[in-house]
Amino acid sequence: MFNDIGPLELVTLIVLAVLVFGPDKLPKVIQDVTRTIRKIRDFSESAKQDIRQELGPEFKDFEFEDLNPKTFIRKQMDNDDLGLKEIRNGFDLKKEMAEVADAVHGRDSDSATPPSGGRVDMTKKPEIPAADNRPPFDADAT
Repeated sequence: MFNDIGPLELVTLIVLAVLVFGPDKLPKVIQDVTRTIRKIRDFSESAKQDIRQELGPEFKDFEFEDLNPKTFIRKQMDNDDLGLKEIRNGFDLKKEMAEVADAVHGRDSDSATPPSGGRVDMTKKPEIPAADNRPPFDADAT
């Protein structure tokens, strides 16, 4: 719960609590806060149990953490019933980007390997085709 609070922050919170509530009321406030946290945890656990009972026996291994999209995807990637690892391994982003860049520059996609070792230089201006293929210049349109 307090994994991201450093020692200096913890000391600051304690000093602030002593200043706000005073040393006389601080133990009572701590007891009230811990009691409230326990009630919230008990309420959430009973709600989870009620949901599991309502879902039935076919969802007995259902975990609420699976509702998090990242956890769900990670679990499905480990399961690999759909062949997702094969799809992921078959996709080459560098090759796809090189093909797109070649298509934009009008080059042949068979010679799709750029001279820079698989990298596409996006700062380089595209080559302009021959003057006879260019559309006429319209000074009024600009």
